[in-house]
Amino acid sequence: MMRKIFLALMTSLAALAGTADVASAQSRIKDIAAIEGVRANQLVGYGLVVGLNGTGDSLRNAPFTRQSLEGMTERLGVNIRGANANTKNMAAVLVTAELPPFSTPGARIDVAVSSMGDAKSLLGGTLIVTSLQGADGQIYAVAQGSVQTGSVSGSGGSGSSVTRGVPTAGRIASGATVEAETGFNLDSMTEVRLTLRNPDFTTAQRVAAAINRTYPNTALAENGSVVALRAPAQMGMASFISRVENLPVTVDTPAKVIIDEVNGLIVMGENVRVSTVAIAQGNLTISVQEQPFVSQPAPLSGGETVVVPQSDVTIEEELGKEIRIVEGASSLSTLVNGLNALGVSPRDMISILQAVKAAGALQAEIEVL
Repeated sequence: MMRKIFLALMTSLAALAGTADVASAQSRIKDIAAIEGVRANQLVGYGLVVGLNGTGDSLRNAPFTRQSLEGMTERLGVNIRGANANTKNMAAVLVTAELPPFSTPGARIDVAVSSMGDAKSLLGGTLIVTSLQGADGQIYAVAQGSVQTGSVSGSGGSGSSVTRGVPTAGRIASGATVEAETGFNLDSMTEVRLTLRNPDFTTAQRVAAAINRTYPNTALAENGSVVALRAPAQMGMASFISRVENLPVTVDTPAKVIIDEVNGLIVMGENVRVSTVAIAQGNLTISVQEQPFVSQPAPLSGGETVVVPQSDVTIEEELGKEIRIVEGASSLSTLVNGLNALGVSPRDMISILQAVKAAGALQAEIEVL
């Protein structure tokens, strides 16, 4: 089965390399690069989930939950400090969210809720008002709402239990309201930078050239990762970026072979080449078979009947594995056909590629996962 998958993968790559033209190999700039500063921001907060059906934290084992309960009730005008409160209907949780770029006050975002103590389930609980802070310590959103875990759990009086999913973690869809912006004003910027997701000097130069062909003198490749953009006169930065990100560019990829030895997977880029090399590979099988043999003495000889082991050792070597020459490949399809002619398994192919690389005949980088 693994061999069929490997051959199908290699055949597909060969067909792609043999039939793809420049137009079909192009990608939009928005698919290969990101605008520096236009990104999501992580938010985190500490809160309480209440209304649990006896599945919350044990206040004796979770002192932070007890302290949170005391602080919350004091703000509401109730003092329970020193009281023997042992409710299990609440749980201390961490609330996390992702603030999308350009979010404005009043927008709603999803939040994730995760238990911190020994609560058994958050099913049916309600998160009370929780402020969410960014990495700078500022509050950017406030969360509250019913927690949905999507899990099922049950237990019997004898101690048996069954659980499906993770009942101590859940989500609140649109559970937080954005209260402040991040302060990133794209419209006031005169220059932005594109960051390539896969840094490459050739690709960076092609991106700058594609932009300058349409909007002269507006792009400059600073290095293999960054392309600086300056909007033309009388054009806003947002409008300029929306046009630039849809320009097609031919992406250049390095010659690399990715090997996953655990799963027997090989992936080769289109620029992988191999010099002319001779390869011999064969399988040697040694079989040892034990068959018991009964030794019967002659009548009246006074001997004893014994069982004597009889061993049969055979050695088999697979035929048809003579040395083969893989010609210097000018394309990926030529290389794939030459390697497939060896008729070996994917795991043997991994060893062959590593040996060819050691011999200096594989013009590519090998990365082993």
